[in-house]
Amino acid sequence: MTVIEQRPANRPAGISETAADRPVVRLGWLDALRGIAALLVAVHHFRLLFLIPGGRWFHNNFDLGIYAVMLFFLVSGYIVPASLERRGDVRGFWIGRLFRIYPLLIVVIAASLIILPTAHSAVPGVVTDHPVRSGLANTLLLHEMLNIPSAIGVMWTLSYEMVFYFFVTALFVLGRHRFSAQISLVFGALALLLGAAVGSNLITVDKVSTRNLILAVTIVVVMAMGCILTGRADLTRLGALILGGLGLVLILANARAPFFETMLIFATMFAGTAIYRIQAGQVDRLLGIVCCAFVLVAGVTAGYLYNRGPARFGTWTEGWHGFVFPYAAAWITFGLGMLLRNRRFPRFLTWLGAISYSVYVVHVPVLHGVHWWLDDAGLPKHGPGKFIQPLVFLVLVLVLSYLTYRLVELPGQRLGKRVHKALDRKSAQRAARSAQASAEIPAPASHRA
Repeated sequence: MTVIEQRPANRPAGISETAADRPVVRLGWLDALRGIAALLVAVHHFRLLFLIPGGRWFHNNFDLGIYAVMLFFLVSGYIVPASLERRGDVRGFWIGRLFRIYPLLIVVIAASLIILPTAHSAVPGVVTDHPVRSGLANTLLLHEMLNIPSAIGVMWTLSYEMVFYFFVTALFVLGRHRFSAQISLVFGALALLLGAAVGSNLITVDKVSTRNLILAVTIVVVMAMGCILTGRADLTRLGALILGGLGLVLILANARAPFFETMLIFATMFAGTAIYRIQAGQVDRLLGIVCCAFVLVAGVTAGYLYNRGPARFGTWTEGWHGFVFPYAAAWITFGLGMLLRNRRFPRFLTWLGAISYSVYVVHVPVLHGVHWWLDDAGLPKHGPGKFIQPLVFLVLVLVLSYLTYRLVELPGQRLGKRVHKALDRKSAQRAARSAQASAEIPAPASHRA
């Protein structure tokens, strides 16, 4: 899990330095927010609200999914760039991200395909029916930008996270990473002004164009990542800029979500970064406050204006109420978390935050499994007995998420650290050999003493 220091990251935008082992602390308030958001996503997908009086009305007017993911995006925006800047090492950042994200996804998707029957599969048939195309897009975690369904439904947010990483690293190598507030304002303005004017999936208009875009993007990403993993400053810069440019093209021309939602997601994440920079004293406080206020107002206004008609099917909400109210509430919740950041949070919430990524991913196959096992088990449909199935679901989610956190996530992160250290050693050895070879080359006769 990413942790950051509670002090400004003043390292210049160099890319050749190795990340130092600095003392870091967990930020309890962020853990709590992340844990609450992950659990609410699980509750939302199980439709637990529908079992209580007024729950359906609440769902129609306040979409818990939008609330939770927007809260997630604010947290990611706050913490991810700070993690990169603390490291000062683009290669180390990417290795950390890849070993943070992929091990759990691989295990959960594989287990879903092996354990769950086809009728209750957590992996959609449209994905398994086209394994090469869907596999490439989902492996890149850019499927949301390539018009391909998610292998696990909640993976759609990871596509936006991945593009955000592209932007963060590109800005870092350019030395423009502290322009978070200005970038957030631009994305917010695009959401407000062009929210319904730009269509979705403008490139992938048929099977051929979808296949070609997936192949092209795969080649570009592999080449760019190869450049970054060399650890060489010039190639790292090139790879990061390629990824940043690719991400910009994809979100402007081929994101699945309505244009206003896509732009708001990035406006929200960069606003989260601006909040971190205000706290760290890296940006003018007034600029940061204006940025956050504008993005909040832009989100509420764009949701009211554009989340109507067919756009609702893109945001998976029932109407403008379902988008606007939870979007504003996510900001309010994040603000309250910041106000309480120096207080001690309940241990359960910080524990839940630690396993939040597992909760977010694991709950989907657990949901399908519970329906497979219990739908025909004769459980009561009315009275207190109707809560047995959701209770079993929540207990299984928490238990299995803790196990995957301990047995998959943590070992994956430790493996990532070993890989990073091994690559650093090889880079250091290569640099030493190069320096030795240069020293052994005799100087031209005209320059000899």
